[in-house]
Amino acid sequence: MAITLLLLLLSLIFSLSLFHPSHSSSDSFIYGGCSQIKYSPGSPYESNLNSLLTSLVNSATYSSYNKYSISGSTQQDVINGLYQCRGDLAMPDCATCVAKAVSQLAPLCSQSCGGALQLEGCFVKYDNTSFIGDEDKTVVMKKCAPSVGYDPAVMGRRDAVLASLGSGGGGGLYRVGGSADVEGVAQCVGDLSNGKCQDCVMEAIARLKSDCGGAVFGDMFLGKCYARYSTSGAHAYARSHHGDHDEAEKTFAIIIGLLAGVALIIIFLTFMRKAFSRNGK
Repeated sequence: MAITLLLLLLSLIFSLSLFHPSHSSSDSFIYGGCSQIKYSPGSPYESNLNSLLTSLVNSATYSSYNKYSISGSTQQDVINGLYQCRGDLAMPDCATCVAKAVSQLAPLCSQSCGGALQLEGCFVKYDNTSFIGDEDKTVVMKKCAPSVGYDPAVMGRRDAVLASLGSGGGGGLYRVGGSADVEGVAQCVGDLSNGKCQDCVMEAIARLKSDCGGAVFGDMFLGKCYARYSTSGAHAYARSHHGDHDEAEKTFAIIIGLLAGVALIIIFLTFMRKAFSRNGK
């Protein structure tokens, strides 16, 4: 029941965003994946997953990154999860993006104990195994444009931009760089230490250069970080826009109100279930 309420809430948020679309295209799908291990409907794990997803969506209304771990009566009921928004995304767009990611992840990974979804503007992941703080350099998505002739000057600027991302790109988990007609961006998931982030980004950059060669754009998404580049406007990356604030803030306020409402319903249903369980003993 609680999962159904959550999905209805997120579907409504998605519908609202269609009337007030984000100009940053932050909801564009990049990749998704699910674990093969399944949980049983109505199990404590399903209840914990519902609580986790609700917490992720709620937290995204005020923070661009957060992680949660929910314990259970047994080790099989423990669940870990996190979300992260792109470093330049405004908070209303971040909240909308995470809500959309969760609304897509729930049906995509129905009854799976683990799932991950990357949209253009945000990333959401949950699992019953521990992954918080662990480095993951597994390639989960790679995209290289067809090579249309190697241009030494352009590729030289490309390599310089990627080098700047690898050396910090201004510091932090989110890094951007550009030179003339070349732009690049890299980001680590917020649970990584600075050292693990640096190691992950360098791996993504090295794979970009080796796998994409002279392609006019390339995307390399690893388990806990990504690096991307574009030349001559071949693949312009979405950036948050600060226009149309009134519409974004209206949607933002509606999201908060709906989250408060569904939280009260879930609390009420949980209380009633416990009350009936006690009376049935």
